[in-house]
Amino acid sequence: MRFEIVTIFPGFFAGIFENGIVRRALAEGLVEVGVHDLREFTHDRHRTVDDRPFGGGEGMVLKPEPLAEALASLDIAPKPRPAGVARERVILLSAQGRPFTQAVARELAGLERVVLLCGRYEGVDERINQLYCDEELSIGDYVLSGGELAAAVVVDATMRLIPGVLGNQASGAFESFGAADGEIEADVEGVPRSQHGAGGLLDYPHYTRPAVFGGLAAPEVLLNGDHQQIRRWRRQQQLRKTLANRPDLLEKAALSDEDRRLLEAIGQEGCEGF
Repeated sequence: MRFEIVTIFPGFFAGIFENGIVRRALAEGLVEVGVHDLREFTHDRHRTVDDRPFGGGEGMVLKPEPLAEALASLDIAPKPRPAGVARERVILLSAQGRPFTQAVARELAGLERVVLLCGRYEGVDERINQLYCDEELSIGDYVLSGGELAAAVVVDATMRLIPGVLGNQASGAFESFGAADGEIEADVEGVPRSQHGAGGLLDYPHYTRPAVFGGLAAPEVLLNGDHQQIRRWRRQQQLRKTLANRPDLLEKAALSDEDRRLLEAIGQEGCEGF
């Protein structure tokens, strides 16, 4: 899979892509990232990429011509694009976009190429959006100085879903917002497929050695080696934390009858103190 990032600050990504899982995925050829300096597609001595907005108002707007040339250099034609490029997507990172979620990351992970346009200033000339972009994405209900941070988030969250990047395909299934029940093919630690995966819930808490730290002991259930009890405890903690911090997720989560019984018990005892 390949990501193309169009930005006026190409140096922003140097440190981000030189560490951790991203660096390893790039080194092993599982993912490719191209970072393209928008100023390379200007034709004046000042390398101007922005101009004042029509109609007045504060700030500046990214001009359409450099962006169109940058996209042309990536063989991106205006819409409708020719058949055969269905496995690529051009995305404008924008506060006005649809929310970027784990489900969207899974969509993108199934593509061959994702082109990310990083907005700056007051935004991008809307004609670029209309002519070239397949969608707008937002990483949250807040305003950033530019789309570079958002692009890094999209690359990281999407890339780790590509087979081989995490090393263990099942690793991502246990995280917050992980794959819905039944989406992972292999059994994990003898637990049936229908019982693993975050299923759209928040992750359960994690513990490691030492067994006692700061006067607090790791839960005994995690130390007894009974995988069935551990599975039940972890699911209970997922439900407890989701109910306390993100109850909205429960409305769309894939809940079993056992989950509903656990939620009822949690509701009776309250969500405090976990």
